[in-house]
Amino acid sequence: MRLVFAGTPAVALPSLRALIDSPQHDVVAVVTRPDRPAGRGRKVTPPPVHLLADEAGIPVLSPRRPGDPEFLAALTELAPDCCPVVAYGALLPPAALEVPRLGWVNLHFSLLPAFRGAAPVQRTLLAGDDLTGATVFQIEAAMDSGPVFGVVTELVRPSDTSGDLLGRLADSGARLLVTVLDGLADGSVQAVPQPAEGVSFAPKLTVAQVGVDWARPALAVDRLIRAATPAPGAWTTFRGRRLKLGPVRMGPLPADAATRGLRPGQLAVLVDGSVAVGTGTDPVLLGEVRPEGRAPMAAADWARGSRPNADDQLITPPPEAEPAPPAAAAAGPVAAVDGGRGA
Repeated sequence: MRLVFAGTPAVALPSLRALIDSPQHDVVAVVTRPDRPAGRGRKVTPPPVHLLADEAGIPVLSPRRPGDPEFLAALTELAPDCCPVVAYGALLPPAALEVPRLGWVNLHFSLLPAFRGAAPVQRTLLAGDDLTGATVFQIEAAMDSGPVFGVVTELVRPSDTSGDLLGRLADSGARLLVTVLDGLADGSVQAVPQPAEGVSFAPKLTVAQVGVDWARPALAVDRLIRAATPAPGAWTTFRGRRLKLGPVRMGPLPADAATRGLRPGQLAVLVDGSVAVGTGTDPVLLGEVRPEGRAPMAAADWARGSRPNADDQLITPPPEAEPAPPAAAAAGPVAAVDGGRGA
C-alpha cells in the first residue's frame, strides 16, 4: 500500500522503521511537526521522525496546521491508501481524514478504551495497573474513540518508568501496526467498535502536577516519580530551591536508627551514605537527584555536598487540580500521544 506516515518524537521511530523495511508497503511521504528549539542550547532542530525520513530519502511535510490548504493539496496529490499515525501531536481536521481511501490508523499506547488522550503510559503507572498494551484503531472525529483493528498486551514491571514502558510498547506496537496494515491491504482485518464501558482519560501531566507530596503513602510517591520519569520530571524543593527526582527505592531499608519516625519530607543520611526521606507511610530511599542548575547525580553525592541536617525537609507546594475529562464528542480527533517528549 501507499502510505503517508505521521509522527514526530522518538517513540514513533520503531513504527516508521518497520514500515520502511516492509516489502508490503511504500512510505511515499512523512508528516511531522515543524522544527522547534530543543536541548539545553534551545537550538532549532528537526524532530526525530523528520531526521529518519531524511536518512531514508522520504519526502517530509511539516505543516504548521494539518488543515492548511497547501498541506491538504499535497496530501491529496500523494494519493495514499492509508495514513498510519504514531504520536504526531496535532489534531487532524475532517478534510484530512477524507483523503486516504482506508483512512488514518493510529497506534495508541494503552488498551482502549482505557486512557484515551495524550499521556496513557504515564497515567497507567500512576494508576498502578499491572497490565497495559497498545491499540491500533481507526481515527474518527472524537478523541481516541474509533473502532479497533488489534491490540497487543504488556506487563507493567514494578520498576518501570514511563520511559521504560513506552520503549517496550513502541517496539511491540510497531509490529502490531505493520500486521494491521498488512491485513488492511489484503482485506483480512476488520475494525471492532470500542466497548462503551471502561472509558478513562489520560490528560498530559504538567510540571505543577508532578511535585511530590511527601505526606502521601510511599507507594503513591513511587508511582508518581516513575510516571514522571523521564518527563516532565518529578520534583520537590530543598532549602527553597527545586530538586528534581529520579525513581526512589521502597521496601526494606538498611537497618539504621535514623529512619525511625521520619516525618513526611524529613531527610536522613544513613550510615552507608544513602538518603532516606519520610512519607505518609514508610520512608523511601532517594535515587538520582538533580539540583537546580546542575547535572543529575546520585543522592549520596548530593547529600555529601548539601549536608542536610535534622531541621531540613523536602517541601512541595500543593499540586494544581486535574483538568476535567474531555467531552465525549471532541471537536476533532487526537492523533497522537505525548510519547515522553518532555512530556
